[in-house]
Formats: sequence, C-alpha cells, structure tokens
Amino acid sequence: MSMNRQFTAVIEREGDGYVSFCPEVDVASQGDTVQEASANLREAVELFFETASEDEILMKFQFTSLSTSAEKA
Repeated sequence: MSMNRQFTAVIEREGDGYVSFCPEVDVASQGDTVQEASANLREAVELFFETASEDEILMKFQFTSLSTSAEKA
C-alpha cells in the first residue's frame, strides 16, 4: 500500500526526556530531546507501515476522525 500523507506528532516532556505519539496509527516513541523524539517517532511510524498488513492499516484509518474548529458567538 503506497501512501503519501502527513501525520500528527504529539511530543510531551516526561521526566528527563520526551515522549512522542502519532494518534493516527497509535504509535509512540521517545527521545532525550524534542528532535530525537520526533526522529524516533518518524522511524517507528515508517516501521509500522513496513510491517503492518494492509488490513491492519485500513483498520487504523477506518476509525480516524476529522477535527473541526468553531468560533465562539
């Protein structure tokens, strides 16, 4: 399955390092710096797509929700 898509990276400080998470595919990683956590997450997401079955990938995206913004009246 070929994909060219952008994914969300949520990076939060945890203890002495950083935890990174991609909610679209439910993959997490970590690193000592924001840059390292981001690079490690990118690698983990790439590994997910290399090893997951097409059915598993489709199932992850079946439950992906859309977000919208609203203005307060």
